[in-house]
Parts: sequence; structure tokens; C-alpha cells
Amino acid sequence: MQTSNETAVALLPLVGGPANVTSVAHCVTRLRLGLADRSLVDEPALRALPGVLGVVDDDTYQIVLGPGAVTEVAARFEALLAPRTRAEELASLGADLREWRRRRNATPAKAALRRIANVFVPLIPALIGCGILAGLVGLLTNAGWLPGLTPALAAIASAFMALIAVFVGYQTAKEFGGTPVLGGAVAAVVVYPGVAKVTAFGVHLAPGQGGVLGALAAALLGTYVERWCRGRVPGALDVLLTPTVTVLTAGLVTLYGLMYAAGVVSAAIGTAADWLLTTTGAFAGLVLGGLFLPLVMLGLHQALIPIHTTLIEQQGYTVLLPILAMAGAGQVGAALAVYVRLRHDTSLRTTIRSALPAGLLGVGEPLIYGVSLPLGRPFLTACVGGAAGGGFVGFFAMLGDRVGATAIGPSGWALFPLLAGNRSPALTAAIYAGGLLTGYTVGFLATYVAVRPAADRRFL
Repeated sequence: MQTSNETAVALLPLVGGPANVTSVAHCVTRLRLGLADRSLVDEPALRALPGVLGVVDDDTYQIVLGPGAVTEVAARFEALLAPRTRAEELASLGADLREWRRRRNATPAKAALRRIANVFVPLIPALIGCGILAGLVGLLTNAGWLPGLTPALAAIASAFMALIAVFVGYQTAKEFGGTPVLGGAVAAVVVYPGVAKVTAFGVHLAPGQGGVLGALAAALLGTYVERWCRGRVPGALDVLLTPTVTVLTAGLVTLYGLMYAAGVVSAAIGTAADWLLTTTGAFAGLVLGGLFLPLVMLGLHQALIPIHTTLIEQQGYTVLLPILAMAGAGQVGAALAVYVRLRHDTSLRTTIRSALPAGLLGVGEPLIYGVSLPLGRPFLTACVGGAAGGGFVGFFAMLGDRVGATAIGPSGWALFPLLAGNRSPALTAAIYAGGLLTGYTVGFLATYVAVRPAADRRFL
């Protein structure tokens, strides 16, 4: 037998849903409903519903449930129609927006970006750990402390980056359906010191040439070669021929093509990043900081992960991440303005209080999908705050004060231990902090002006 709550939940869609119900009442045996459009009622399904004893179409639409049962079902039914708090409405809308983003991202190009991102995401913990150690080594070296321990710490911090190509190859094969260790074996060619004896396109190759992009391409090629062999080599010979053909074919193509091509691309990425910030730093920061939240919404931010990794491998840090992190600062400022502006909306303020600590540490999804994006205008003003913070950091890059991050993943306050640059650690941290403060302030002010008071909830 159904409970009263189950009966109420089952009844609601059969009478046309919440929007079709204009009033609810009951007598001793009947649930009496005022309906806007009775043609929306599925009467055969109503009559067949367990617990429904009959239906009467009179001045009100009456569903016979019997004595006792009708009282409990009516109470549950009314609860289903009760207006939700603003926070609940925003949470529901945020869930819809997340689903929209998931469907929007279900394109071949974006699926490919996600798969490439999946190659690098498992490497982030090691990048963070080694990045923090690298920063510690820099501090100890500059201060002249613990000279006996510093070389050991430097070796620990640098070992992963020296062999990151192998890990990228392993993860690439794993993600794209190959044997992970074969992907690592092919990618290891990129960093093997012996490649210095190989000549391609008239020049000697350099160990590490092409970096993570070369490793990614090599392992991807190796995966396709392996899968091609699996379907054609007899089972008895598969264990011998498939690994051999995979490593040989992909290795030769890597040495005589992919390493050179990936090296050109990697060098171009580093050159472009340097030129962008040195020449148009403030404008570039403005654009990157302002557009990062929409990029996240569209799933296009995943394309930046290999770029960040390439810059870290080449220069020791990525100059793009601190600028992009300003989008989170604008988001925090916007959320604080909503909190202040809508002081009577306790449910929404509770949501902001719970999501704000994560936002300060660079985890922006709770604020994005729970507050700013469903409200509409605060999402746009958060982008304005991010643009201002990005412009601040980019302006100092034009002056020659570069701010970078030795790892990807953390943002907001969590990025401070990973900061690096071409100036002193104190100045680097001060510039980054100034960018965050700018993002907070501009995001707050822009949102405070744009958002109406609690009495007027028309934000969109």
C-alpha cells in the first residue's frame, strides 16, 4: 500500500502539475482541487492509482480517497505546492544549468578536450607537491639556509618534472584504450638522453624536445598502432609482435617527426605567452580574467591544461594561471555583494555562507551554480571583477614583474604556496594579492549596483 506522501507525489503530475493547481481543500473523504485547465488531467490514470476510490468532476475537481487518508494526503499535497525558498529555487536552477552544460559539452570536439584533460588531471597532485617543494628550495637557496639539504630537496622537487613525459604517455594510453606501460615506453623516448645522437630535419634532437605535447602525441600514436595490431595479429603471436610493433613504429615516428613538430609548437606556446603579457599584459589579463568563467561554463577551459603543463615544463611556472584565478576573485566579490544586498533573504545568505570558504580557496562551482549563474546579473558582474583582477596582474607583467604558478589545480588563496616569478617571493605574492583584492572589490561594487534589493527579485 502506498504511503500518503507517495500518493500525493503520484497525484500531482496526473492533475497537470503544480502550475495547474489553483486551490487545495478537502472534506471528510475527498481531496478538492481548483484546476486552471481540466483538460490536463489524466483521469484514467487517476482512477487506476492505488488509494484513489473515485473521481468527481464538479465545481471543484474531487478525488475520493476515503476518511483519514484524505487528511494526510491533502497535507502532503499542499506541501508539494508550497513555494520554495530562494536558495532552493537557485539550487534547482543551478542543477538545470549544470545539466545544460553537460549536454552542451557533449560534442566531439569538447569530448576530445575532456579526454585530453583526463590525461593530465591525475598528475595534478604530483605537480602540486613538487611545485611546493620547488618554492621551498627557492626560499632556502635565496636565504642561504640548510645548504646541505637543499640539493636533496631540489632533486626531489625536479625528478617528477624531468620524467613527466613518461607519466603523460602512461595516462594517455590508459585514457584512449591502450596498454598504459606501452604508452609510457613510447613517451620515454622523448626524454631519453640518447636522442641527442639522433639527427632529424638536419639538426640533432635534444632530450625533452617537444615535452608533454610530444609525449601525448607519441603515446596516442602508439595506442592506435597497438589497437590496429590487436585485431590483425594471430593470438599466438600477439604477446610478442604487438608490443614490438607498437614501440618500434611509434618510437621511429616520434624521433623523426613528432619530437621536432611538438618542439616547434611548445616553443611557440612559450613565446606567445611571453609576448602576450610583455606587450599587451593589462589588456590580455582583462580578457583572460573576464572570459574564464564563461570558458568554464562551455568546457573550453580544458584546452588550457596542456598549455599550463607545457609552460611549467619550459619555464618552471605558468604565467596564465594567476590571471585566470582572478575570475574566482570576481566570483567571491559578487557573492559578498549579493549577501549584503539581500540581507532579508536568509536562505540565500545561508547558501552563500556555506559556499564562500570554498570560493576563497578557488573552488568556484558552489557559488557559480548555487548563486551567481542562476541569478544572472551577478554572473556577469563576477566576470567584470575577474577582468579587473586579471588586468591588474597583467599590468605588472608589462612592467616586467611576472607572476606564475608552479602547478595547476589550486586557485584563490590556495595558490599562494605555489607562486613563482622573476622577482622576489614577497613581491610576487604582493602582486597576486593585489589582483585578488582588485577582483573582490570590483566584483562586489559591480554586483552591488546591478542587483536589486530583496523586495524585487527580478534579477535576470
